[in-house]
Amino acid sequence: MERRSGLIIRGKIPGTYETLISSQDSRLDVCRSFIQNLADLHRLDYKAAGLESLGRADGYNRRQVEGWTKRYFAAKTDTWDDLEKAITWLNDNIPTESGASLIHNDYKFDNVMLDPTDLTKITAVLDWEMVTIGDPLMDLGTTLGYWMSKDVGDELLNMPFNPRVLMENITRQQLVEMYSESLGRKIPDILFYYVFGTFKIAVIAQQIYARYVKGFTRDMRFANFDKFVAALGKIAASAIARDSI
Repeated sequence: MERRSGLIIRGKIPGTYETLISSQDSRLDVCRSFIQNLADLHRLDYKAAGLESLGRADGYNRRQVEGWTKRYFAAKTDTWDDLEKAITWLNDNIPTESGASLIHNDYKFDNVMLDPTDLTKITAVLDWEMVTIGDPLMDLGTTLGYWMSKDVGDELLNMPFNPRVLMENITRQQLVEMYSESLGRKIPDILFYYVFGTFKIAVIAQQIYARYVKGFTRDMRFANFDKFVAALGKIAASAIARDSI
């Protein structure tokens, strides 16, 4: 690992916060850098780096949907109609993989810049990242699932680590367009992948909430995670209903 300089975009860090609040160009630059990093990861030649054993691309999408569906029902504490309708829709609409690449299972605003020609550095970086081989659009979809919009309200926008100042000014569709530009090719309909990402995050919240309900943790921060599960279910169901991210 090595030290990297960058912006801290969470909270209200003096200087950075004022810049992002006042300048849409600065907000766009940060998001382009973030999406470029994601696209660079997806563009890496994992075979040349000797990383084929990290995962299996064929059937990845089905394994993900079915696996996270099982995790949800194993951790279920309440009935969330919207979320369970989204689960049914996802299982009925699983697409064939759009391709195969290294994907970051929980990609956020990492500052690591990857050089596609430096396979030694790539391997070193991936040693401490949550990486597998799979459909890059599933990775993009999870990223979009984390990206809240202004209409969801303060509770979701203020979730820990959310870069609210960016989310309120940059849309998910803009992120998709940035990703498409970074790869130099058109991206297919992203709805399924966005709904999957939202569902996956809801399951993570449900698993945490279930631990709290069962007394495995007494951390009061998790006492209201059921609200996040319900809200994310509504977001997923709404995206399906309007056929748009």
